[in-house]
Amino acid sequence: MATEKQFQNRTKTVTRRLGWQSLKIGELLMGVRKARGLKKGEKVVKLHAITVINVSREPLNLINHEEVKMEGFPGMTPPEFVAMFCKLNGCQPDTMVTRIFFWHENS
Repeated sequence: MATEKQFQNRTKTVTRRLGWQSLKIGELLMGVRKARGLKKGEKVVKLHAITVINVSREPLNLINHEEVKMEGFPGMTPPEFVAMFCKLNGCQPDTMVTRIFFWHENS
């Protein structure tokens, strides 16, 4: 998770994902340190629960500065965020992504 610190201190309230198209408002999810690419013997480390407040689909390159800040990167420009996301996820700037706005549950 590239934004574990922001997630843990609850300054990250939005995330964008490839896929996740069946996610529904009100769903309870568990934030984890790492879920994919675990090596043999590694276990998922749970962080804390979140509730999905809003879900929408949009092209990645429509992100604005406020959304970049909500993603946990207040010092980054929208083009910088798009470039980072594309590099990490192997996609293009105009790729349709799922925007997930969430509430941090008490833990």
